[in-house]
Amino acid sequence: MKQLPLEYTARMQEILGDGYEDYLLELEKPPVKAFRVNTDKISLSDFEKLNTFSNCKVPYVENAFYLDYEKIGNHPYHHAGMIYVQEPAAMAPVECIDINPEWKVLDMCAAPGGKSTQIKNKLGKSGVLVSNEIISSRCKILTGNVERLGLQNTVTTCLDSKKIAEIFPKTFDMIMVDAPCSGEGMFRKEEIAVSEWSLQNVERCAKRQTEILENAVKALKEGGYIVYATCTFSLEENEKMIDWFLQNHPEFELVPVNERVRKHTVDGISFEGCKCQNIHCARRFYPHISKGEGQFMAVLHNTNEPFSVVVKQTKPQKIDNTIFEFLDDVLTDYKKENVRLYNGKAVYFTPDFEINDGAAFSCGVTIGEIKKNYIQPHHQFFMALGIQFKRKIELKCDEAEVTKYLHGEEITADCPNGWAVVMVDGCALGGAKVVNGTAKNHYPKGLRK
Repeated sequence: MKQLPLEYTARMQEILGDGYEDYLLELEKPPVKAFRVNTDKISLSDFEKLNTFSNCKVPYVENAFYLDYEKIGNHPYHHAGMIYVQEPAAMAPVECIDINPEWKVLDMCAAPGGKSTQIKNKLGKSGVLVSNEIISSRCKILTGNVERLGLQNTVTTCLDSKKIAEIFPKTFDMIMVDAPCSGEGMFRKEEIAVSEWSLQNVERCAKRQTEILENAVKALKEGGYIVYATCTFSLEENEKMIDWFLQNHPEFELVPVNERVRKHTVDGISFEGCKCQNIHCARRFYPHISKGEGQFMAVLHNTNEPFSVVVKQTKPQKIDNTIFEFLDDVLTDYKKENVRLYNGKAVYFTPDFEINDGAAFSCGVTIGEIKKNYIQPHHQFFMALGIQFKRKIELKCDEAEVTKYLHGEEITADCPNGWAVVMVDGCALGGAKVVNGTAKNHYPKGLRK
């Protein structure tokens, strides 16, 4: 690891005191890896019957395991969206609060999608997740992960926080603000974070964080929750940010996190001039105390009385009957009211969440492209609705046909002609067009092994 900046080490010695040497020793060890089971695709109990990666659970995340496995991204289970690889400390903020399955949730700074996909696993069929990322290249990665995991009722947007607040005023029950930060908690994992560190950068990050939080307030419902998180240790970006926020927003309070997270973290730090009497309710995750990198988290509750929001039903749309004919042929069941047009494309998305054309990078599950007299299905359609397909090509993980499929080759199929989903150990891997016992490969070229 690169030499730590002297200004940084002096600050950390003040923060950690006697624990500073233990912290330095931990930085010399390899980073800790972990993964979560995507319970939108497979139950935890079913996955545990198949799991060959690790049996060592992350103690504060029900569906997560520590990982000791090389090149897991090439494994069929990864391609099938059964798992999401994520640094274990980064999983803690979502576990700070019990998420109601029916909530509308915004992840304001979402790429690459770890916290978003973790949130979505906690939402039910009527819950909605909006995942935002301001940088377009990162938004594409975010959207790709949502697609790979086959998540429904998820919107991705590529907007700044001010625009998000304008489009979605007082809309969300919970907002995750995983704020861009100076990255001190990632020094072991990302050496570039060491190179880029400076007090000036800490100050720049803090300024940007205040703007993001102000816009989060505007998008939050009365009575809602903001979960604020960073992967840094600086007081300016953490406890001082929370103290500033509470002084400027007296309608909010800092509330305790769930016990499962509290047990593996340490109290937030008080400082001279701190007005927040319970700043200890904020939490710090240190690599020398728990397995993972650095993380800060705090739950902010809007104490105003919630008021009932009139749910806007989407305007009636004239849907080409070709779409319904296609869905009737391919799926065993679906909700007709969830079939919508977004930016001229056929999508599958809840009818009780209004989003205007052009506002989203991706909205719901893209069914496919409407050709002259037929539908060309999208990869996302196979991944999200594959379990409902009438025609399934069922494969086991270790079968040669799985490797052939992921290479883009044709495989054999024992099912009737038509669009089929290729399944690996019960989870959708992608799509194929079956013709007389041969499945013509429709796995996207950019994803092939």
